[in-house]
Amino acid sequence: MLTLYKPGTGWLHRMPAGPKLLLILAVVLAVSLLPARWTSVPVAACVAFLGYLVAGLGPGMMPLHELGRQLYALRWIIGITLVSQVIFIGFEPAVANTTRVIAAIVLAALLALSTRVTALLDAIERGLRPFERLGLDSQRVALLLTVTISTIPVLGRRAAEVRDAQRARGARNNPRTFIIPFLIVALKHADELGDALTARGVR
Repeated sequence: MLTLYKPGTGWLHRMPAGPKLLLILAVVLAVSLLPARWTSVPVAACVAFLGYLVAGLGPGMMPLHELGRQLYALRWIIGITLVSQVIFIGFEPAVANTTRVIAAIVLAALLALSTRVTALLDAIERGLRPFERLGLDSQRVALLLTVTISTIPVLGRRAAEVRDAQRARGARNNPRTFIIPFLIVALKHADELGDALTARGVR
């Protein structure tokens, strides 16, 4: 399974997967619940900035470089989200909503960057095990949540790869010429992920 995990020795890497998942989900939820106002823009941006700054992803400027890389990978998602919302709901809520969404995505990426997929899967499965008496399949639900968390930043990286490939061919920055290739790449990733899960006996 494709993962964004990067080995490291920082406190976030050393933190157990279960508490780490709850911590990041709590921060993401707090960012998501910010109001659609101008005041939410600097708050969401600062939370994402501080999250990477204190996560212990590496020495020096490496954490901020990683944050920049994540934002660069999401640049087309940022543009599409912002433009579509400006059209329908206005400038202020569009900027606030886009900032909240992007902050939530890059914060969620911290989980994928600092946690192996197997450790995350085991943590979610252990947390859901008490609900098995109610008929819940903890293994399937854990796998679904793990795939979801891992796929969001992966699609951001795929979007960056599509745009870089178009730029190498001399294509102009045009959303219409970007969307179709990106959808094809996203569907291909979904097929590959489905094949990988099938090979592991998941139906």
